[in-house]
Amino acid sequence: MKLALLLTLLIYSLLHAETPDFSVIVKQPFDAALFDVTQDYDRSISAVGFSKEFKQSSQTSQAYTDAFEYLASVSQKYGSQMHIVKVDNDANILFSKISHLSRFNKAIAVVKTPTNGYYVGGYTLDGELMILKLDSNANLIYSKMFGTKNYDRMHDLLLMGDGGVLAIGSSITTRSSQDNLFETGLGNNDIFITRFSKNGNKLWSKKYGTQYDDEGIDAVEAADGSIIVLGKTSYDLHRDVTLMRLSENGNKIWLKHTQGENLTLPSKIIKLRDNNFVISLIQYNEMQQEHIRLIKFDLYQNILIDRDIFTTYPSGLNDIQEFSDGSLVGVGYVKDIQNRDALAMLLDSNLRMLRQEHYGDENDDLFYATKILHNSQVAAVGVHTNKNSQESNMWIVKLNRNLSMTQIANNSSNFYRLISDLFQEEIAAKKIKIDEDLTIEFIGKALYFNVGEFQLTPKQKLFLDKFSKKLMPFLSLHQERINTLEVIGHTSSEWGDTKFTQRYLKNEKLSMQRSFATLSYIFQTEQYKGQKLLSKILKESGLNYSKKILFHDKEDREKSRRVTFKIILK
Repeated sequence: MKLALLLTLLIYSLLHAETPDFSVIVKQPFDAALFDVTQDYDRSISAVGFSKEFKQSSQTSQAYTDAFEYLASVSQKYGSQMHIVKVDNDANILFSKISHLSRFNKAIAVVKTPTNGYYVGGYTLDGELMILKLDSNANLIYSKMFGTKNYDRMHDLLLMGDGGVLAIGSSITTRSSQDNLFETGLGNNDIFITRFSKNGNKLWSKKYGTQYDDEGIDAVEAADGSIIVLGKTSYDLHRDVTLMRLSENGNKIWLKHTQGENLTLPSKIIKLRDNNFVISLIQYNEMQQEHIRLIKFDLYQNILIDRDIFTTYPSGLNDIQEFSDGSLVGVGYVKDIQNRDALAMLLDSNLRMLRQEHYGDENDDLFYATKILHNSQVAAVGVHTNKNSQESNMWIVKLNRNLSMTQIANNSSNFYRLISDLFQEEIAAKKIKIDEDLTIEFIGKALYFNVGEFQLTPKQKLFLDKFSKKLMPFLSLHQERINTLEVIGHTSSEWGDTKFTQRYLKNEKLSMQRSFATLSYIFQTEQYKGQKLLSKILKESGLNYSKKILFHDKEDREKSRRVTFKIILK
């Protein structure tokens, strides 16, 4: 009876064992965010945005009497850089790369190339537009800088049917660069659209707008190759929604302004499977509280559905996508009483809300973009702010079709694959072997210790240098999921003719000395940043000869005198 009860409890605990959510928080110094997401051909997820960096000044100290001259001297020393992150199905970060371009910039959109690479669109903080083409490992193939001589911003990048891309944004009205900014005024914005071929050649670049401030927010390609542009026009306290249809060459076919009594902000346009379109709007009421408004229309400006969606708290959708059955998912934010949470919403084909879910902690969280994955799960990206923190972090989550958080099935097996790939050269050369429990064992003949010794030989040090140069970036990249890096010393069982007690104690001390010698060498050769990480996860231990190497039940004393590393996950 007791045995049956124990088995029942064991089975229950296995079935209900807590598994981690698919929620990846990429921490960087200062504020960071992700603005767009895509799925790679290997079913991994990639997202782009920005993180912040300092640039060291080579300028010598100098006294300034003019405040504006001083501000000019310190400009371009701190700001945003494009950041691309790729995660696998077990929420492990495959790479996290910063552009390190000469000018500060932000990435706002990413689309896939046929070779599993990326087009990344963005802009420099001093007002120039840019498109980067990257390979599948996010290495730069080419970059295009374009725009006017004035201040430009990109809002989205669209992959076209011919393999090229369309950049949508805004540009300040053309004026002489010699004009005094404070005398002539800032000028008004125009919608600014540029189309590139699949080879990166600029096909055309045009402005559209009114006498007021106009901004291009998003665009989509219709079935006939024409382009539907979503924008906004601002004047006084009004924000009009602008819809425009262009030919494939950028010629205007029709233009429609939608005016309302209250503030309306457009955020997204998509083409549906029935070749109609849906736009997502953030609609404000008289109390300046926002709610969601969705409008479905056809190619000829006919409104098919115009629906307001009210939730308990003010909310908005930044992105929407359509499932294969015609239902939709949207992501954005909801302003709770205490804070702002990330929002995901499920809608039917008639734009009626079916379900909503909130995500995040007690601070500021929101989603900027979403992507429906091959298996009908949903990836969403944005920003997450930790409790008691003022800095936002890059955030990637995966949701199930019902908007529940996807859970990670087996995290350690994927780490095993990643670290085996990392050290495939050393494994092939039979210098190390890696077990599925994430134990890394040194097995090269030159890496064993001599009898009774713990000092590292020159060959051991040389290998540890190469080993740590690979291991440390891996640990840094995955530090949010790593609990411990254990360095374990081992011995063979012999120690002269001493009795068992002395033989055991001396071997125990020796195994600890081997562990400490290895640990201290790696720690001392690391830079400060690496030492800070190691100080949080390093553990030293000695296992004496309890794990001695046996061959046909006979001890291999040489191979027993070794060290192993073990990665323990949270």
